[in-house]
Amino acid sequence: MFDARRLIDGLEVTLDADVLAGAYPDRDTPEPWPDVLAGHGIRAGAVASLRAALFDVVLGNDETLGLAAPHVPVGVVDLRDPLRAARELERLAEAGRRAVRLFPDEQGVEAGFPSVRHVARRAAALGLTVLTGGDVRRFWRPFAGLGGNVVFLDTHFYHLGDFLVAAADEPGFHTSTRLLNSPDALETVAAELGADRLLFGSRAPYYEPAVPLLRLATGGLKPEEITAVAGENARRLLA
Repeated sequence: MFDARRLIDGLEVTLDADVLAGAYPDRDTPEPWPDVLAGHGIRAGAVASLRAALFDVVLGNDETLGLAAPHVPVGVVDLRDPLRAARELERLAEAGRRAVRLFPDEQGVEAGFPSVRHVARRAAALGLTVLTGGDVRRFWRPFAGLGGNVVFLDTHFYHLGDFLVAAADEPGFHTSTRLLNSPDALETVAAELGADRLLFGSRAPYYEPAVPLLRLATGGLKPEEITAVAGENARRLLA
């Protein structure tokens, strides 16, 4: 029987950049995210609130802002209300937060909407790292030319070439490893841009962490590159 855990043993992920707290109203409630991380040997998560994304921005953010170390709270804004989103970015920055997560798909917002560019500009001006969902082939554009740090959470290996050519001109563009599961995707990013552009992400508890763990553990990255991807890069940008 294939034993993925045997292949993953020895890999230590110190910070998962893509963790969700809370529930979607139309999905089964998963195992609690702390249990999922612990069960896969992941020491800490950068945690964003689904309550903030879907229902109540302020209350949801307040819930995660109280997370204790080593976990890292990530703020959320509602792209459907760009003016209030900008005010929430300021509140997050004043509270010492370093990152904000965008949920364009869940909020029904497209990359070309003015609200996305408005939030991107404000986040860059405040020095906040943005973690964003959405198709990287479209969502790279609102962040271009702003000089900010952006982590594209949904980069699929089918679209890796588009990420690479966009990120070549944008030193602040990074990607999660979650969907980079082709045989050479991580190695290609490392060769073209540097391993510092890769952040381990699992989307626990709504995605199976074993998949990106297995890819990172069995790929061709150097040991120091694996350590960087497994948490050092995320902590530099988010913590």
